[in-house]
Amino acid sequence: MPSTSAEFTDFVARASASPDVVGLVLSGSRARQGMATARSDHDVYVITADRATASTATSPAAPPAVIEGRRSPALDVIPLSLSAFRAHGLPGDAHAWDRYAFAHCTVLLDRLDGTITQLVQEKATLEGLEAHRLARSELDAYINSVYRSLKSHRDGRPAVAHLDAAESFPYLLTVVFALHQRVRPYNKYLLWELRNHPLGAPQWAADVLVPRIRRILADGDLDTQRALFATVEHAARRAGHGSVLDSWGADIDPLRPQG
Repeated sequence: MPSTSAEFTDFVARASASPDVVGLVLSGSRARQGMATARSDHDVYVITADRATASTATSPAAPPAVIEGRRSPALDVIPLSLSAFRAHGLPGDAHAWDRYAFAHCTVLLDRLDGTITQLVQEKATLEGLEAHRLARSELDAYINSVYRSLKSHRDGRPAVAHLDAAESFPYLLTVVFALHQRVRPYNKYLLWELRNHPLGAPQWAADVLVPRIRRILADGDLDTQRALFATVEHAARRAGHGSVLDSWGADIDPLRPQG
């Protein structure tokens, strides 16, 4: 792994010495073995006690430099109060898109007897009911995108069929990971995730799923879309989501492999 920068080491030492800082979390490529390069910075979430945040918010003086957000080639500091960190990345939060940042991250400091670690773990996985609801909603959206793609193929509009095929993948990947109570990884980490933390079944292996995705992304290939849909349908029905599929009635038939 590329060497740790002196700027990062110095920052962690100073932040750890601050009484206002109750937690430090390292995310990004530096937290995922084998992903960091010489250009990778250190993404550090700095969690401060709520009392510290309140005092700096009402003071005309600038907050301590250690908890200011900053970005350099070596270091990206994301400061959050404890109350903000509790909600950060979860459904309903403005930064819900940031949830995967806490999967496979490293807790560098936890002054709250495991509270920071527990909050990180809650963000890093989907609990049962949340995973169930997310899989159902995104499955319906995935079906809709594939359905639109196939209709455009049928009507002789290959360009827009290709666009709908490409648009189906955020929904598809969210479904696949939700079926395993996992947070969908950022695209950058998809291969890394599938290889280092496999989903178990062979159809979701990196060397099987990703080539299918790339084939469809190349031109919206109809047969590959249908084959992948059949795989998703089988997994979704086994997980108890048959009613979502059945709600489409006969409209779903063209999405399945033909012949």
